[in-house]
Amino acid sequence: MGRISLLFAGVGSIIGSGWLFGALNAARLAGPSSIFSWALASVMILLIGLCFAELGTMFPLSGGVVRFPHLSFGSFASYTMGWITWIAAATVAPIEVEGALQYATKWAHFTDFHPANAAYTLTGLGYVVAVLAMAFFVALNYYGIRWFARVNNVLVWWKLLVILVVIVAFAVTAFHGSNFSAKEFGGFAPGGAKGIFTAISTAGITFSFLGFRQGVELAGETSDPKRNVPFAIIGSVLLTGVIYILLEIAFVGAVPGHDLSSSHGWLNLAFDNDFGPLAAIAGALGMSWLAYTLYVDAVISPADTGLIYTTVTARISYAMGRNRNAPEGLTKTTSRGAPLVSLIVTFVMGLIVFLPFPSWQQLVGFITSATVLSFGAGPVVLAAMRRQIPNHPRVFRVPGGDIIPFLALYSANLIVYWAGWKTNWKLFVTILLGLVLLAVFQMLDKGRAPKMEWKAGATWLVPWLAGLAFTSWIGDYDGGLGWIGLGWGFVVQLVLAAVVYLLALRVRLPESQVLVHIEEAREEAAVEERELGGTVA
Repeated sequence: MGRISLLFAGVGSIIGSGWLFGALNAARLAGPSSIFSWALASVMILLIGLCFAELGTMFPLSGGVVRFPHLSFGSFASYTMGWITWIAAATVAPIEVEGALQYATKWAHFTDFHPANAAYTLTGLGYVVAVLAMAFFVALNYYGIRWFARVNNVLVWWKLLVILVVIVAFAVTAFHGSNFSAKEFGGFAPGGAKGIFTAISTAGITFSFLGFRQGVELAGETSDPKRNVPFAIIGSVLLTGVIYILLEIAFVGAVPGHDLSSSHGWLNLAFDNDFGPLAAIAGALGMSWLAYTLYVDAVISPADTGLIYTTVTARISYAMGRNRNAPEGLTKTTSRGAPLVSLIVTFVMGLIVFLPFPSWQQLVGFITSATVLSFGAGPVVLAAMRRQIPNHPRVFRVPGGDIIPFLALYSANLIVYWAGWKTNWKLFVTILLGLVLLAVFQMLDKGRAPKMEWKAGATWLVPWLAGLAFTSWIGDYDGGLGWIGLGWGFVVQLVLAAVVYLLALRVRLPESQVLVHIEEAREEAAVEERELGGTVA
């Protein structure tokens, strides 16, 4: 993959269903001040992305998000973060299917609106089509992913074109500047500061940026990783960040005044056909051609991203099997180079996800917390690596010493915290389930199971996860006890980040062990490349 192909892999993963719903969901939480939510999320994700840009050029290995914790902190850290990463990736294809079916409710009874949770949930017909869509993703990975890779750049251009057309059309056709400040609609920030922060985690804003990881995951498959990886990671976040902010501005300005009046302001905004909000606004403004284009794009954009993540999820489980953190059966491939068992597991996981999360809105916060949590280990690994192997070649170095890695970890903490206890308890129960599975693997596969290196991994990882769970429970975001107010939440997460950061640096593995892990990871990546070949391009 060249520089542009790698950039477009990131942009293609970033632009999925998030932008189709994020503008409305953010406006319902923060009103016009949701513009700040997008801007803050861009900065926070960029801080995390910068850390992975340095790591990705140091070790251009496919599946880097899973492998990096193993290098610095050993197998327990690798397994735990790999499990969280796999859960995060495995739930993306289902949410993209739900997003496509929600827009497709225009044509068939795929979803129903439930006022209790203010979400469109799958109907019986919706479940059937969702299963078929997941099966299609797996089948295409098995038979034709090379063909897909060749057309992915075209799909990304399509996505960018549609978003830009929506921005220009909304701005030119009906832009009501009064929407940004009208007191009868709640003013500029009807949800206050809390609305701005909540939107970052639960409206689909952070979710809309998470595809930047492709620059890391595919680092081993680009022609010049030292140059292309930073370009793809940073470029994809900056490019989509600017586009998303412009889209939110255009959306806020285009919402008809009568819809805001009948909804009694931004926080309860509702209008006809809002299962497909952007298409509904386009139709209300008389642009039926744009509405139909958006209904078509609501299938293409999520399908593109869902297919990419089906591939990535299978690769992650394959990599975990290869480094002995999961059953060896996950490493089996076909003559086509497809990780068949991993693909089947990905498919089954997708079907399970539909049951507790039958709507896009219910699943988006879970994915955001899980994915950001999986990214949170990256800054810690980077800080440790600078002390473990200070003389290792670094063609791209994040400036400022520990400042950016620490701020990246702090950003990850905040995003998870803002998602609220109602979302996060499900995530932490899932993590506990993963630890139970680890115990089972250890008991049943003693001859193959790796040494856990508990001190280097558990000493900081367990307090970090437990601290996030506890502070989320006593916080004042979506279901928390409310013992921690808005301002104190920043202080508590800052202290937690500092404690975890210092603990991790104190118990990091010695240089000699890190060098052994690096060599093992390179050997595993080489085997993976031989077995999977061009499964992902």
